[in-house]
Amino acid sequence: MRVLVLHGPNLNLLGEREPHIYGKQRLEELNEAIARAAKELDIKVTCEQYNGEGAIVDALHAARSRYAGVVINPGAYAHYSYAIADAITAIAIPVVEVHLSNIAAREAFRRTSVTAAACRGVISGLGAAGYVLALRALREITAPSQRRKERK
Repeated sequence: MRVLVLHGPNLNLLGEREPHIYGKQRLEELNEAIARAAKELDIKVTCEQYNGEGAIVDALHAARSRYAGVVINPGAYAHYSYAIADAITAIAIPVVEVHLSNIAAREAFRRTSVTAAACRGVISGLGAAGYVLALRALREITAPSQRRKERK
């Protein structure tokens, strides 16, 4: 099983940017933790980070033929990117949205995610553990179709 992990804008600054909100873990360390968890779950994971909305849309489009599912942290795009929401809907593979911080407990504009409605589920406020839970969820969601592919 292959899963794409997409990190959105400013996540390249993890560990530096507002560590009291996003933690002290750097993106490279987060990706290493994701890779370790993926290995334990027998998932081949690819982690990518983009600051641009169009690049995220392009990555989602490409994912539909390469991956069984996507874990996405759209960052601030979660709150207003209908283009990313439409791309998630269009690709017809399960997508789980993750946020390091609890967006429901933050500023008013962060409490609504327009991309969440297009996703299979949302995990928010659990830090890096949210990514691991998203991988586990995708494993469960895709299990029947993955078994069919493996038998062929």
